[in-house]
Amino acid sequence: MMVEKYGKSKYRRVLLKLSGETMRNARTGQSIDPHIVGNVAKSIKAGRSMGSQMAIVIGGGNIFRGGTGQAHGIDRNTGDYMGMLATVINALALQDALEKNGIDTRVQTAIEMKQVAEPFIRRRAIRHLEKGRVVIFAGGTGNPYFTTDSAAALRANEINADVLLKATKVDGVYNRDPMKDSSAKKYMKISYHKALVDTLRIMDSAAFSLCMENNIPIVVFDFFKDGNIQRVLAGERIGTLISN
Repeated sequence: MMVEKYGKSKYRRVLLKLSGETMRNARTGQSIDPHIVGNVAKSIKAGRSMGSQMAIVIGGGNIFRGGTGQAHGIDRNTGDYMGMLATVINALALQDALEKNGIDTRVQTAIEMKQVAEPFIRRRAIRHLEKGRVVIFAGGTGNPYFTTDSAAALRANEINADVLLKATKVDGVYNRDPMKDSSAKKYMKISYHKALVDTLRIMDSAAFSLCMENNIPIVVFDFFKDGNIQRVLAGERIGTLISN
């Protein structure tokens, strides 16, 4: 039914970047809300039904952020590793929800922990995707001082993704915060260069540079609006496209 409504995906392989906050219940403060995670899994299933191979990078900010730890006296390196472990927890929760929705899923981590996930191996990840499995990349890049945005850009390049989809709670990129300024202008399309020059803070500069140098377009869109992931995959002009 989803394919009939939205058509076949225009992308062969996509990398979906989810923040850890995607899983949080803002009302109750629950870090991982099973109902919310289940809805995220259903949206991913709907998008995958359109024919794209789908990989996911997930953050850990709903549990722990390295920068927050540093502000409270935790060593930056230690805090970043704690944040990487938080992404593994989120990845396992999302894997469970996807498999309950009938989606064969693998978790690969940049930090080796064989009891719970596979180590990241590029060729194995691509093979999983070719077999129709969803692959969730956790553990960031495996190194401190890099964000999960950088991890998303890195993995998108490594698996030869056609597009990086950045899932957010807003409907695109604005020149100013639309929640604070009603005159804020939304960009339908913007170049990497302009986004960097205007310091729009869509992703960090390392992530942007990786995508720019390898010509991987980024689409920033409202993941939580019903049907939006299918619209993006179908090529509809929603959200903001960042490209060369």
